[in-house]
Amino acid sequence: MASSSRLPDSLKGLLGLLAFVLVVGGASGLLHEWFGFIRFMGFVRFLVPEGHEVPGYAVMVALGCAAGALGHRKAD
Repeated sequence: MASSSRLPDSLKGLLGLLAFVLVVGGASGLLHEWFGFIRFMGFVRFLVPEGHEVPGYAVMVALGCAAGALGHRKAD
């Protein structure tokens, strides 16, 4: 299903920012959970349910990668 529509530059920028926050915040949360490092982006802890931190941060990293891939997608 090919689409000839392109994402506007403002939406690409928003997806890039969202991808950065999700990937860096999720990775920071995983490092904090596994090794006790200082949280780099501590506000993302409010996005993850208590008791499910490791899978929640892993999902954040995966969603960030997907958002980044969508933002860098080339038009047909």
